[in-house]
Amino acid sequence: MNDRTAAPELETEHEPQLAGNTPGRLRLLTYNIQTGIQSSHYGHYVTRSWQHLFPHADRPRTLKRVARLTRPYDLVGLQEVDGGSLRSGFINQTEFVSRLGGFPYWHDQTNRRIGKLARHSNGFLSRYRPLEIREHALPGMIPGRGALHMTFGGPGEPLHVILLHLALGARTRMRQLGYVADLIAPLQHVVVMGDLNCPAESREIRALLDRTSLSEPTLLMPTYPSWRPLHPLDHILVSSSLQVERAEVVDYPVSDHLPVAMEIKLPDSVILVP
Repeated sequence: MNDRTAAPELETEHEPQLAGNTPGRLRLLTYNIQTGIQSSHYGHYVTRSWQHLFPHADRPRTLKRVARLTRPYDLVGLQEVDGGSLRSGFINQTEFVSRLGGFPYWHDQTNRRIGKLARHSNGFLSRYRPLEIREHALPGMIPGRGALHMTFGGPGEPLHVILLHLALGARTRMRQLGYVADLIAPLQHVVVMGDLNCPAESREIRALLDRTSLSEPTLLMPTYPSWRPLHPLDHILVSSSLQVERAEVVDYPVSDHLPVAMEIKLPDSVILVP
């Protein structure tokens, strides 16, 4: 995992405080940031579609808003991130947000490359040093979806965090979550988060929960589209060993998705290392 020891100041008048690394507790956030494209109605999918291929001056300002949101959190998963291509001005967006958010560790998982035009990625930001990082290619007829597996803490009882951005088709999502179920079956303390592109009551998520100790602590509000939320597509699922203190959808309509936040209490046997 990449690390940064310094972060530039955000251009905001009132700064949210950095997460305090409270012993035994973690603040989690997952957010589909749509590569820094700001959307506030369906028409933007047409009028701003060119921004998926070419750079735009507003993109860094949007990413600064994303970074400001991340500052109170300990672990942050980002979906629809660009790993550094023409459309992002050859800026690795995960690194950009990590610097402004004050995160010492970040990792980019690029799952699909379209020449120099685009690098479709998942991004992860952390205030804790990971023990291990694994990248998995998820099954599907069209390659380009991945799972990022981060392991934290000691080797005895570590915490496992799986970041996902699943396919649009239900049959493919079923295969992908079957892969994830096999991956986490032998693990004890697990967080799965990301844009799963389906609600918690969907057949594919129910199958995942039936095969693992995961659960969604509450039926969260819809997250998509951000300007008029109708569909709960973004989730944080946790194993039964993790105590959920708070879970919410954050009213922060920058992307076309709303972020999901959660605070959890870790078992005493799980000790994370800053």
